[in-house]
Amino acid sequence: MTASLTQPAFRRLGMKALLVQHDIDARTATARAATALADELRARLVDLVIATSADDARAVVDADPAIQCLLLNWELGDDPQHTPAQAVLDAMRARNATVPVFLLASRASASAIPVDAMRKADDFIWLLEDTTAFIGGRIVAAIERYRETVLPPMFRALAQFSRVYEYSWHTPGHTGGTAFLKSPVGRAYFEFFGESLFRSDLSISVGELGSLLDHSGPIGDSERYAARVFGAHRTYHVTNGSSMSNRVILMASVTRNQVALCDRNCHKSAEHAITMSGAIPTYLIPSRNHYGIIGPIMPERLTAAAVRLAIDANALVRGRDGIDATPVHALITNSTYDGLCYNVARVEALLGQSVDRLHFDEAWYGYARFNPIYRDRHAMHGDPAQHDASKPTVFATQSTHKLLAALSQASFIHVRDGRNPIEHARFNEAYMMHASTSPNYAIIASNDVSAAMMDGPGGEALTTDAIREAVAFRQMLGRLHAECAENDDWFFNGWQPDTVVDRKTGRRMRFHEADETLLATDPSCWVLHPGDAWHGFGDIEDDYCMLDPIKVSIVTPGIAPHGGLMPVGIPASVVTAYLDRHGIVVEKTTDFTILFLFSLGVTKGKWGTLVNTLLDFKRDYDANVSLEQALPDLVARYPDRYRKLGLRDLCDLMFAAMSDLKTTEMMSRGFSTLPKPDFSPAEAFEHLVHNDIEMLELSEMAGRTVATGVVPYPPGIPLLMPGENAGPADGPLLGYLKALEQYDLRFPGFTHDTHGVDVEDGVYRIACIKLPKRDGGNTR
Repeated sequence: MTASLTQPAFRRLGMKALLVQHDIDARTATARAATALADELRARLVDLVIATSADDARAVVDADPAIQCLLLNWELGDDPQHTPAQAVLDAMRARNATVPVFLLASRASASAIPVDAMRKADDFIWLLEDTTAFIGGRIVAAIERYRETVLPPMFRALAQFSRVYEYSWHTPGHTGGTAFLKSPVGRAYFEFFGESLFRSDLSISVGELGSLLDHSGPIGDSERYAARVFGAHRTYHVTNGSSMSNRVILMASVTRNQVALCDRNCHKSAEHAITMSGAIPTYLIPSRNHYGIIGPIMPERLTAAAVRLAIDANALVRGRDGIDATPVHALITNSTYDGLCYNVARVEALLGQSVDRLHFDEAWYGYARFNPIYRDRHAMHGDPAQHDASKPTVFATQSTHKLLAALSQASFIHVRDGRNPIEHARFNEAYMMHASTSPNYAIIASNDVSAAMMDGPGGEALTTDAIREAVAFRQMLGRLHAECAENDDWFFNGWQPDTVVDRKTGRRMRFHEADETLLATDPSCWVLHPGDAWHGFGDIEDDYCMLDPIKVSIVTPGIAPHGGLMPVGIPASVVTAYLDRHGIVVEKTTDFTILFLFSLGVTKGKWGTLVNTLLDFKRDYDANVSLEQALPDLVARYPDRYRKLGLRDLCDLMFAAMSDLKTTEMMSRGFSTLPKPDFSPAEAFEHLVHNDIEMLELSEMAGRTVATGVVPYPPGIPLLMPGENAGPADGPLLGYLKALEQYDLRFPGFTHDTHGVDVEDGVYRIACIKLPKRDGGNTR
């Protein structure tokens, strides 16, 4: 049984153990016995790593998750207090709660081992009393038991089934990959991905794995396992991303002529869900700072009175027959794309006065439960057992593939039942409308594995590593910026607090001079305190919002501390192009900020390269290096526009255009304006389906109603939703789009990506609903 489960998953990962013995080369009986044990384990095909100090052992523990057994000499370093051995033991248990740990001790010393160490260890080895063959057998047996239990439910079943070499007469038609081997291109494809992928690409006909649609078997076990790990009452695997997750939840919760409260800072899938469900959206408007960074919806907009005013002012509700004005669902984006996290307990208290179902789109935030720095700032916060029927029903969607370790399109829906719950049977009807009857089992297994990686102490260890890397990078950036400023020079800075306070001592210090552990563990260092100039959100309620340390925005020169353009600036898009030229791809770029995500996979080498490239940009900018050298691909595509320019010349021209066109100011005005809705999103889509639309240039759009959403990237939130009116020709909405259009014409290669806009020869065209035709006095 053991071999059948562990062999397929571990066939490239042999048995590996860490032996921590300080005197293994000494001429003593204990050292000779340790050497004999090492030889015995190698003879049993155990890859043995030997560490001779606590520091060495802890480095191995931190760096090598393939260690499947720890053999620790309790007398390490001949320290009578056993501090080195305890440190190694603590380091291992901080990362892995289940890996077998053997303490190498004499019977005399074993009697004095403290209770904490005995609880963390699994067994003892008496080197001078038992035979090496016996001890080696016990160690190998412990490793095999560990390898058996380390796999989560669905992945374990999938790995087991992949070893069943049976002829299949069901889908998929490649039958374990053999069909690909019958043609040259198919064989190339097979060799590229490897046999395991194809043997695990199975059909719903394979009953041993259960069903994604009825949540049975190992797949159902995996969902229940994930619910425990993520703190939910119920969890659902999703194989088409959090876009599907959002659509499932909205369609299960709200329907035609019902009101849904929707964060205007929402993903496009929320627009799709509202369209498909027929819900009437009432938008909750987020804040925005002088950099154009999207902030939270302020608490005063979430009170019962504010929600009622927003609904009463909604033209889709006011004066329409058959509309139930009581909101039934609320959707909030947490964290924001720039890493601002709500105090969810506070949001629940506010919105819970108006609505029974809260839905948090946490696509970029699936790791939050696993580190205490995010306590109470995610949907599944606290103990799920304490979430009862007096509280709102809470949904969370999380893209495990974004910042956890899962394959693309992997997502979870987490549910905590409270008031007005949607029981599983009803919810599953909406789920099955969007789920495939032929799901990709590798995606489900990767979800399963991502949950297992977060289970126990491993989740906190992995997230802490990412936070520490982000903090180290932020402090490096802050130090370089400060050193340049002292010499009246420029450098990039991080969007982060200027100073932090150590709550234990009350001492205030500059961010880059603060203790790294303080920044990595104390959430107060990242809270947006009212009146702090760095964040730009004014007198925000204290503790309402926090900046996520791992979402790092680099700020380029150009924006004054309190808003408005400086005399000289460096558009962030030029820096992004330079980084891309050097193999560094960023997450998001606005006019003067660049977003980097410090995920679980970031290393010091990775961000060290980023720092060096930013320094290279500064050198080339200061020297006004020719674009043929700095951005040769750009010059090759647009030689007439850029051949004669240097890097600083380009930045100056683009910055002058931003000032002339007032792009940053127009963006702020455009997104501060809530357009008038002429139709609901569902009604607008019906016009689209009937082809009752026409493509219009911006100069023709005054007073016209858009048929599709218009979403400029950045910032990535809707400027216009389907069915909304574009407003007057000189209004903020069309004014902003016209500024983008003119900017794009001036700087090919740096054009904006605006969903819902077709660009032909540099001219923006948008689908608008046709005006009613009059024929014989009758309006169609």
